[in-house]
Amino acid sequence: MTLPILDISDLRQNANSKAARETAIQLRDICHNQGFCYIIGHGLAAQHVKLATAMQAFFDLPLSERKKINLINSPHFRGYTVLGSELTGGQQDWRDQLDFGDEMPATRLADSAPAWYNLRGPNQWPQAVPSLRPAVEDWMGGMYEVGMLIIRALAVGLGLRPDYFDNHFDPKGDARLKLIRYRVPESGSTSQKYNQGVGWHNDTGFLTFIKQDKVGGLQVDIDGKIIDATPISVAGENALVMNLGEMLQVATGGYLRATPHRVICPPPGVERHSIAYFFNPKLEAKFAPIPLPPELAGAAHGAQNTDPNDPVFNIVGANILKTRLRAHPDVAAKYYGIKPA
Repeated sequence: MTLPILDISDLRQNANSKAARETAIQLRDICHNQGFCYIIGHGLAAQHVKLATAMQAFFDLPLSERKKINLINSPHFRGYTVLGSELTGGQQDWRDQLDFGDEMPATRLADSAPAWYNLRGPNQWPQAVPSLRPAVEDWMGGMYEVGMLIIRALAVGLGLRPDYFDNHFDPKGDARLKLIRYRVPESGSTSQKYNQGVGWHNDTGFLTFIKQDKVGGLQVDIDGKIIDATPISVAGENALVMNLGEMLQVATGGYLRATPHRVICPPPGVERHSIAYFFNPKLEAKFAPIPLPPELAGAAHGAQNTDPNDPVFNIVGANILKTRLRAHPDVAAKYYGIKPA
């Protein structure tokens, strides 16, 4: 079993064409049946080359230089995560990474404000790699446009008007980006301890777009079947991988569901690079199940996850913050008053 391939060229050329509507129906069915697919026709090859080059320049820096923008400096979860200091499912993830979001000034919050407002704020940019900031901002701008194309097509596929979700998004809003390097520590081995690049999890927003290098490792659980999301190219274009997040699960009453996935670490001496863009609604957005056509509503099986210990919140900010606090207990303790378990 392999992941389906979706060509979005027709959406980019004329979103109102008959071909684009056929793509919208195909998209809906993919999102309902698999929740993961390859995306081609995205038109972002040049932006990727620029970002991949700057990303490599950062990871080539000495650790002391990378740690100047350590995530622990930021209540907004922006900056560099040192190898082995992130958790998924309570277990160490063997990856180091850079986290960015849409650039915003830091604000002083009222005591009564929800804690998730702290997700907004400034990024930490490495002075040693000045090319990284324009490359990140260019990529995030291009991916936002792809996200809007797809979410409008998905609305059509669900029997809604194309702009149904538009008011929940903002180009200067609450998207996030991770630049990730998966690797085992130099003292590591092929033992099970170093197998988890990132553990099984669901994403928390609307859509995630992943640009992989040629090293495999991404796996998807579709109805109990583990599928390798092997990197592919079609007609010379490297495909993106797209998956659904939990807020689409809430918005459709479970007709669309977030699909669990993980990354297996590469063997010692091999690095895997990945760029993950999280197309999120505004933090304040609150979702309830949308009115689905009767032929779709019967296949909506509820907004909650099957694990009662992993609830899905209907406010975007709350749902995103829950995973950030679990993944980074040091930041949670320093800025959110949450003591490690």
